[in-house]
Amino acid sequence: MAVQQSAGPDPYFPDNGDARYRVHRYELALDYRPGPNRLAGTARINAIAGRAALTEFQLNLADFRIGRLRVDGRQPHWTHRGGRLRIKPAKAIRAGAAFTVEVHWSGNPKPVNSPWGGIGWEELADGALVASQPTGAPSWYPCNDRPADKASYLISVTTPSAYAVVAGGRLLTRTTKASTTTWVYEQAAPTSSYLVGLAIGKFQTVLLGDPGPGGVPQHGHIPAHLLPEFSRDFARQPAMMELFQELFGPYPFDEYAVAVTEEELDVPVEAQGLSLFGANHVDGARGSERLVAHELAHQWFGNCVSVADWRHIWLNEGFAKYAEWLWSERSGGRSTQQLAATAHQLLTTLPQDLRLADPGRRSLFDDRVYERGGLTLHAVRCALGDEAFFRMLRDWVRLHRSGTVTTAAFAEHVARFANEPTAGLFEAWVYGAKLPPLPVLGLAP
Repeated sequence: MAVQQSAGPDPYFPDNGDARYRVHRYELALDYRPGPNRLAGTARINAIAGRAALTEFQLNLADFRIGRLRVDGRQPHWTHRGGRLRIKPAKAIRAGAAFTVEVHWSGNPKPVNSPWGGIGWEELADGALVASQPTGAPSWYPCNDRPADKASYLISVTTPSAYAVVAGGRLLTRTTKASTTTWVYEQAAPTSSYLVGLAIGKFQTVLLGDPGPGGVPQHGHIPAHLLPEFSRDFARQPAMMELFQELFGPYPFDEYAVAVTEEELDVPVEAQGLSLFGANHVDGARGSERLVAHELAHQWFGNCVSVADWRHIWLNEGFAKYAEWLWSERSGGRSTQQLAATAHQLLTTLPQDLRLADPGRRSLFDDRVYERGGLTLHAVRCALGDEAFFRMLRDWVRLHRSGTVTTAAFAEHVARFANEPTAGLFEAWVYGAKLPPLPVLGLAP
């Protein structure tokens, strides 16, 4: 595994995360009451100091009341303002030393502010969901909120028994006592804080296909009245899983789940081992099938292989966009070349002032990141040819499994699979702003 972490703060979100240490594991015990939207939690955070001693460090946590706080069992000095929990331990933590932070918090969770509106914990009419990309994780738990800091998670959620809890990972236990049920999930694979997903609602659970020996368990969690439409809309997800394993390599986690809320969502949201869809994405006519493919592809690109910082978001979104095109081509829809031509035509109508390698904070989710990102991969495929291109993708996932990556690392990786230099391709598509000509399969780029 090659891990390429940023040495300092994320240039787009300098107040989020602390590069002076890394977290190994989060153990979260939550109690949530949907009626009053009341959350009480305990976090046990196992971390490791970096190359310098830690006389102080920070976690990110939204506006909750802090109860007990301990570092290695001792009470530290701390302040909590502006979403930053600054902690000064009673004794400095030695360079490279393991340490444990325990935090108790409570309050009414709500989305945190961002340039794209509120993100993170969202109270629904009857339940809640978490959609944290890129900086919403502190809306519900204390964390080192930077994508390069990946940790394992044990999440326990207690809620009234009428509700089901869905989280990314494997369900270990479900225990009912009196009127409440406690759900315990384990996500053993290293996970970025923004990719910890959660949905609380009144769901019916179904198995999507028969994974068979060695297959990937896939479950859907949906409101009962949407089950007929869901069964049609997600019927081809097992085939997508087979295709993406062929093209990208083995599915990187133990299980995959999708949850559908009663309410509408602007866009679906991927978490590690879990994707969240709105009721508007279920129409019984496979109207959102490209999004089903997009979110599944993120399990490889974005979740298993994550960005070192947010400048490199095209390595998530461009790859998932191209996976949409690959699924369309392989399932009898429009070809990748046709879809590339459509995307290219769209980009000719938009300003040509965005650089994929560093789009800027406010343009993280600009359509041009997605469409130009997909076109860049199409250009790479045209340059390498199919055999080398898909071998390159599988090797990219294999080499960086559970790690973090940069645009420069991808450019270097592609070059190793090419017969001709690819620096010019990346200079034009990734580092330049002007739209290059449409790449065509079978022709020189």
